[in-house]
Amino acid sequence: MKTKQILNTLFAIIGIISVAFTLPSSKNIAPKPIKKTMISFEVQGNCAECKERIETALDKNGIYKAIYNIESSMVTITYDPTKLKEIQLHNMIAMVGHDTNKVKASNVVYQSLPDCCKYRKNDDEWGPGKH
Repeated sequence: MKTKQILNTLFAIIGIISVAFTLPSSKNIAPKPIKKTMISFEVQGNCAECKERIETALDKNGIYKAIYNIESSMVTITYDPTKLKEIQLHNMIAMVGHDTNKVKASNVVYQSLPDCCKYRKNDDEWGPGKH
């Protein structure tokens, strides 16, 4: 009887050891590659306050980096295209009052910008019925 218990215990230990050695080690599993896409496009803005507003609007999940250059009026965004579409990036910026080459900010949001941040030459350009 004791011999049977010893053999069962021995087989159980051997089974556990063999399973442990056949499981893949976390060292052998390659991490999923992170998908990153970089895009640049024009955004209307004038000053450091615009830069901060635009970059803050892009501080979202799926966006790794966003830099707005005041001198060139260009934003460069590194993002995960599996989480966000390009048009969503344009919309995020327009929602805080800045026009892009694909999406225009609403008049209500644009008019709420500080005077130093207003970039439109003709305020009637996006008047009622036009936007």
